[in-house]
Amino acid sequence: MSTLPGHVDIAIVGGGPVGALVALRLAAAGHDVLVLEAKRDIGQDARALALSHASREALNRVGLWDEARLAPTAIEKVLVSQADTLGRAELSAAEIKLPALGYVIGYAALAQLALERLQAGSARVSLGTPVTGIRQLARYAELSIATEAGPRQLTCRLAILADGGKLVDTLAGIRQTVKPYDQHAIIATLTPSASHRHIAYERFADDGPLALLPRGDDYTLVWTQNPADAQVRLALSDHDFIAEVGQRFAGRVPGFTAVGPRVSFPLALKTVNSVADRRVVLIGNAAQTLHPVAGQGLNLGLRDATVLADVLAATPRHDVGETATLARYARLRRRDAGLVTAFTDSLITLFDKPGPLFKHGRSLGLLALDQAAPLRRGFAEHMVYGAR
Repeated sequence: MSTLPGHVDIAIVGGGPVGALVALRLAAAGHDVLVLEAKRDIGQDARALALSHASREALNRVGLWDEARLAPTAIEKVLVSQADTLGRAELSAAEIKLPALGYVIGYAALAQLALERLQAGSARVSLGTPVTGIRQLARYAELSIATEAGPRQLTCRLAILADGGKLVDTLAGIRQTVKPYDQHAIIATLTPSASHRHIAYERFADDGPLALLPRGDDYTLVWTQNPADAQVRLALSDHDFIAEVGQRFAGRVPGFTAVGPRVSFPLALKTVNSVADRRVVLIGNAAQTLHPVAGQGLNLGLRDATVLADVLAATPRHDVGETATLARYARLRRRDAGLVTAFTDSLITLFDKPGPLFKHGRSLGLLALDQAAPLRRGFAEHMVYGAR
């Protein structure tokens, strides 16, 4: 976009998958929508995403799912186990009558597709346009924007923040709480010696949980470690790194023949006291940033976007930023967001407790889940659809 408007009904800050989904839905419903994205292009991003089957359906409805472009790898089963015990549970897509529990794709491919669909759609899009601040007023929100020509302001009836939380500190009525986990996530690609058969693994070892996500013919490894141990693991030779991963799975997965480059990043839980306040609403990572242990972060954000789009698509344009409208959205998202956030955080707390008593208690819990078919199916459905 060459010229920014002075006013729009709805300004969406962030053009990633979450912001793109709500923008495409609202533009199709006839709303006046402007997307402000700080980046001009996606750049290099090697992250892998585990998207639930419900997230795939939500993306597909707005043209954000392309099999050829995204090359998704289906997850048909998830095997969860506790190291050094008999505790295990198996979740299966077939048991809840779905083709897959989820799909593993590359973040960069989805983000690039989102930008292209936005630019081809009816929403207005401005790339390379960072928003530096927000002033909340009774009738509109005023965004401060950095442009090549210098700073300028834009007003809107409603500002939707899908930017990952960069602007939360500029809001008067919303406070963010950060809970550091004192953990780093190590990410790497592992090539298995035999087919993964579309099975994902979640393994709770004494020194941190590991997840193996099938992607193409390989696995994406997500291994949570304390910061010091993460640095030690990053410095290992490929042979020794593979041996350490294999040791923690204790023969439950095929061996590995190769490992790719390894990176790590710190982990923290970020939450806000409210997802909406005076002409501003937060969705996705702006509303909550979760530990990757259960792979629920983007899935939760896409459900945020879907529900917000449902609410606003049925709202007259002059009411989109009104208190009653935002309160309705917040009420609809409270249970799902609250339960998924608490569940993810409790997994870290529960499985981080040392000692044989806690370990065998966790083992019994997994065995009970595996043996109780209604409980197992309900748990799998919650992982796919959230708390409904």
